[in-house]
Amino acid sequence: MYFILSKILLFIILPLYWIIALLLIALLSKNAKTKKRVFIAAFIILYFFTAPFFFKVVANIWDVKSPDLNETKRYSCVILLGGFSSSEPNGGSFNTSSDRFIQGVKLMFTKQASHILISGGNGQLIPGEFREAAWTRTQLLKFSIPDSLILVENKSKNTIENARFSKELLSKQHLPPPYLLVTSAFHMRRSLMIFKHAGIDVVPYSSNYLTGRVEYGLDSFLPNAETLSRWDFYTKEMVGYVVNYFK
Repeated sequence: MYFILSKILLFIILPLYWIIALLLIALLSKNAKTKKRVFIAAFIILYFFTAPFFFKVVANIWDVKSPDLNETKRYSCVILLGGFSSSEPNGGSFNTSSDRFIQGVKLMFTKQASHILISGGNGQLIPGEFREAAWTRTQLLKFSIPDSLILVENKSKNTIENARFSKELLSKQHLPPPYLLVTSAFHMRRSLMIFKHAGIDVVPYSSNYLTGRVEYGLDSFLPNAETLSRWDFYTKEMVGYVVNYFK
C-alpha cells in the first residue's frame, strides 16, 4: 500500500503540477484581485524552478559528496542501487543515470571492492518481467567480471527494500562491513538514512551529479526547461527523506 501511495502522491509534489494548478485557479477565478495574485504566484514559482542558479544552490547543499577513498583500503562489496536502466523490447538499456553503473564497474576494476551487489527489481506501479539487477548482471559479465563476484538482488521496488534485501544477501554471503554504496548524488542523502536505519554500515560513493559549481553569469538566471525537469528528482528526494524519517 505504501508503495502504491508513493507513486500516486508523486504527481502532487512535482513543481510542474503546482504551476498548472495555480494557473487553473487563476483562470477559473472570478475575482480580479485573486486572479492577479495567483498569476503572479505562478510566475514566481515558474521562474524559481526554471532558473539554473537557484537549482544549483539547492543541489549543491543537498548532494552528498563522496569522501576521498584510501587507495590501499579494500572493501568486501560495493552496493550498486538500481535506477540506471530501463526496460526495452529486447531486454534493457542504460538511461541518464548510467554513471551509477560506470562508477560501480570502476570500483571493481580498481579493486577497491572484491564483490558487487546490484540491488533493483522493478519499481513500476504495474511491473512487467524486466528485473534491473538480473539485466545488469549480464552487462557486468561482458566486462569480464567473474560471476562468483556478482550478487543479484532483484526483488526490491524502492530504497527501503533495497536496504532490507541487500542486508539479507550480504549476511548470507558473510561479507563484512563497511560497504561502498553507489547511487546518484541527489539520492544519496535519503539512501544513507535508510541504510543506516537498516543497520548497514556503508560509505557513500556518489555519482551522476546533475549540477556543477554555482555560477553568477547571466545564463544562470535565464529560464531553462531542462532545469524544471531536474527539480523533479530533488523534490521527490526531499519529500521522501521527510516521509522516511518519520516512518
